[in-house]
Amino acid sequence: MALPLTNAAEFTVSEIAQAVKRTVEDEFGHVRVRGEISGFRGVHSSGHAYFTLKDENASIDAVVWKSSWPRLTFKPEEGMEIIATGRLTTFPRSSKYQIVIEQIEPAGAGALMALLEDRRRKLAAEGLFASERKRQLPYLPRVIGVITSPTGAVIRDILHRISDRFPSHVLVWPVRVQGETAAPEVTAAINGFNALAPNGPIPRPDVLIVARGGGSIEDLWGFNEESVVRAVAASRIPVITAVGHETDTTLVDYASDHRAPTPTAAAEAAVPVRADLIGYIDEIGGRQRHAMRRTASNYRDRLRAASAGLPRPLDLVASARQRLDHAASNLAAALRHAEQKKRIEFGRSANKLTPNLLSRRATELTTRLDNLRRRADTAASRTAERKRGLFVAAAGRLSPKALNNEIRHLRSRLDPLAAALHPAVARFVDQRRRSLDLAARLLEAADYRSILTRGFAVVTDAEGHIVKHTAEVKPGDAVHIQVSDGTIGATIGSGPVARKKVRPPRDEEGQESLF
Repeated sequence: MALPLTNAAEFTVSEIAQAVKRTVEDEFGHVRVRGEISGFRGVHSSGHAYFTLKDENASIDAVVWKSSWPRLTFKPEEGMEIIATGRLTTFPRSSKYQIVIEQIEPAGAGALMALLEDRRRKLAAEGLFASERKRQLPYLPRVIGVITSPTGAVIRDILHRISDRFPSHVLVWPVRVQGETAAPEVTAAINGFNALAPNGPIPRPDVLIVARGGGSIEDLWGFNEESVVRAVAASRIPVITAVGHETDTTLVDYASDHRAPTPTAAAEAAVPVRADLIGYIDEIGGRQRHAMRRTASNYRDRLRAASAGLPRPLDLVASARQRLDHAASNLAAALRHAEQKKRIEFGRSANKLTPNLLSRRATELTTRLDNLRRRADTAASRTAERKRGLFVAAAGRLSPKALNNEIRHLRSRLDPLAAALHPAVARFVDQRRRSLDLAARLLEAADYRSILTRGFAVVTDAEGHIVKHTAEVKPGDAVHIQVSDGTIGATIGSGPVARKKVRPPRDEEGQESLF
């Protein structure tokens, strides 16, 4: 079959794809596309972000390269309506076209406010805005940390106001307060102040001020980022926020411990007025001095009133002095009377208490005491020496270490013996049981009573002795014949007994028995 003739040029698939790619990129090198984000699942492991922009009639694939992601002022979120700035290109492998996004902005203030409200509700649900977690500001901070731009009017207003009210040590952490790097820098500043050691070379602030001037919602958006809000909520140092004008409210204002309408108001909230403090202290000091004077005067009046009711000192000792004089006048006579009484009593017992008697009694008691002391000393010495010898002999054997060694040695000897004793005892008991069984069988076999059941009998005389020979009895003697089931009484006769052959007894099987 002949092919149709044609003069149309032939292209490969790659050539067509590259031609379409160049046409799209040349025609749409810079575009702004408005649409709703769909299919965003976060940043890919490669660092790129992929999602779809759509409206009610069409959709377009979108990609944010890893190098462009940090520069985005607003990060994409699922369902967010945005205006994406970038360029169109194609993906030849799947014959698709897509937009490479370089910047993202919300589609109007209404969308931005809706995003702000959604984020506020989310953070509030986590408890970051709860009033019970807010802390009291220090009354008189020694060091104040300020996080703001170092070149704006805000820092000058704060420093000027603090200097006017109460000059304090101020540490400034310079940050950008607008743009894509504002949120990371403010977050790093808050975390950096919290990381300072309380007694380190750089003093740790007692309170932080996060401030910037007014602006649009887009200008203030860095203070609505989650990282900044979470850093403020997690700060261990109380935070005062003054972002924008009095009517501006950002999410950090909800998370901070105190919200000031302006940076100047933040400085006023941080420190009191020094002159007011001095006046207040003077007033308190005057009131204290007045109270002390009034108290001292009151105590003085009470002392005077109490002293007026007390008796005079001379009146208190007059009665005692009189009793002393009376006793002194009677003392001499009482002493003389007592001396005479004791002299009479001594005269009555003087004969019984002659010096010789006392000396002899003292000599006897001294001799007995010396003898007892010598005997006690000797006995105590002998006892102590004997006890010391016994103790020295036993001390070496009674040391804890020696006793423990002896116990361990005996236990090491006892354990093998105990282990071998149980089988030996079992063997000994078993051997004794077998010996006893054998003896019992021999005893039973040798017992004459077992022979009686075979027809034999045992003859005993009147005294119970066994008759073994005919000469042991004579005619007329009484005898007892014991058979298997009892005893028969009999009398020995006088006539001769004819002897006949006696067949030996047989056992149950017909065999001759030995007994």
